[in-house]
Amino acid sequence: MWAETVAVTGAGSGIGRAVLLAAAARGARVAALDVDLSAASAAADEALTAGASGAVAVECDVSSEASVAAAFDVIGAPGAVFANAGIEVNAPLHEFPADAWERVVAVNLVGVFLTCREALRRLVEAGRGGSVVCTSSPAAFVGHAGGGNSAYAASKGGVSAFVRSAALDYAPHGIRVNAVVPGATDTAMLRVGGADLGRIREAAAAQIPLGRLGRPDEVAAAVLWLLSGESSYVTGSHLVCDGGLMAKSANDF
Repeated sequence: MWAETVAVTGAGSGIGRAVLLAAAARGARVAALDVDLSAASAAADEALTAGASGAVAVECDVSSEASVAAAFDVIGAPGAVFANAGIEVNAPLHEFPADAWERVVAVNLVGVFLTCREALRRLVEAGRGGSVVCTSSPAAFVGHAGGGNSAYAASKGGVSAFVRSAALDYAPHGIRVNAVVPGATDTAMLRVGGADLGRIREAAAAQIPLGRLGRPDEVAAAVLWLLSGESSYVTGSHLVCDGGLMAKSANDF
């Protein structure tokens, strides 16, 4: 499906791992980038078993300019990039520690910038097109009823604005830039802060139109479409994969 490497940040777990394995199952060469090298290595090994034509694991802290540059020195100019690494910290805004806020923004927003910059720089220099997908969130568009989501929402709102701007800048180079917007997906991040998964599933059944949490492989299918040539006329767009949640009014009248 791809002649070039598919690079995924946050590939050691969750949606990133699902995308890596989905690309591998289509015979792509893959690069698993993660701050946890052991998790990246395990994902790369699994990718080879799944059918990848090649796989490399690279330790990468997306909030570090030097780390991201070093990672792309290893993998070169990938034809497809999923800028996905992210974290979530929740707290009431008036109690939010400044260092925690800065960390969320550093990983979720600055990390996307650094990842895309290194990939785009190499693609432009190589004189060929490509596809970049960034992970946004419903939090970029609507508030979360649970609250305490200000840092995460701000970072993902920045990602969505970034995608629109970058798409315009790089369309002349044949490089597409889009975002996926996953809703509540059954990953470790959903349980941040020790959240009760049983209660989360009950809430999902009651509040999400499709009546359940999403699966990482379902989001991966959306990402793979955006990364592939099947979406060749799509850029600057957001593909919402949330079970219908954002389409639903909070009012029942």
